[in-house]
Amino acid sequence: MKAIPGIKKPELIALPQIKDRLTFIYLERCVINREDSAISATDENGVRLIPAAQITVLMLGPGCNITHRAMELMGDAGVGVVWVGEHGVRYYAHGRSLNAHSRLLLQQAALVSNVRSHALVVRKMYEMRFPNEEISELTIQQLRGREGTRIREIYRHLSQEFNIPWTGRDYDPENFEDSDLINQALSSAHVCLYGLAHSVIVSLGCSPALGFVHVGHELSFVYDIADLYKAEVSIPIAFSIAAKGGEDVPGEVRRAVRDAMVKHGTLEKMVKDIKYLLSIDQEAEADDFKEVIYLWDNIEGTVAHGVDYGDKDI
Repeated sequence: MKAIPGIKKPELIALPQIKDRLTFIYLERCVINREDSAISATDENGVRLIPAAQITVLMLGPGCNITHRAMELMGDAGVGVVWVGEHGVRYYAHGRSLNAHSRLLLQQAALVSNVRSHALVVRKMYEMRFPNEEISELTIQQLRGREGTRIREIYRHLSQEFNIPWTGRDYDPENFEDSDLINQALSSAHVCLYGLAHSVIVSLGCSPALGFVHVGHELSFVYDIADLYKAEVSIPIAFSIAAKGGEDVPGEVRRAVRDAMVKHGTLEKMVKDIKYLLSIDQEAEADDFKEVIYLWDNIEGTVAHGVDYGDKDI
């Protein structure tokens, strides 16, 4: 069989960790290919090379054509790919996990499957929103109400600050243009946050579907994590850009969100916060690249794989 051109698939340990990468790059109306270890984007202005292992998410807007070789590279490098259009966003692809174990996924599944531990994670998520308030005695229902009040106050304050009429979040994911300008700006800002959260979650080896505050949807955990940062990143940016107007509000929003993510260290926070929420030791990262495979045992928990157990357990 003829050898496939290009560099060989990198080992996990050779790839930059997710917390050390750039957030996202948005491309539109270009042809995306591969040149060695870089993604090439070609349009009427020429060719630009993007180091694949240095980015977290590639957002593809209208008019993009992408090759099989480019997708192969992004899969190997653990890069998320999001197709974005005027009808909203769909997260269509992601690269392999940047961990060689299932520790975080197993912990996530264990926590979400037990009512008590599930509630503890939900409380952690609300505590992160109210760092200077005593909320330990509040019920889950009261916490949910407190969060709703907090978000309404943020919208009300920003509406007054930027002199933008606000009647509530009103949008149709299938008809982007049908929303007013502020809701379009919010949708564009949230898309960036969702894409980054999704890529971080799968890069860590977690499940986007196993959420705690949100449940029942394939992106439940994505919404959980993204909601932690909307008040400091996407919501104020949406109001700021919508107040200025212009011909390309979604584009302005994306660029502003990207800058804000760098300013606030959102990528690093997501990694740290996910591990905190799942009660994972932050110092255990040295083991992330060790491939560990066991056989499940109903008495001992796990036993070594690759061993001929023969008839000794019969």
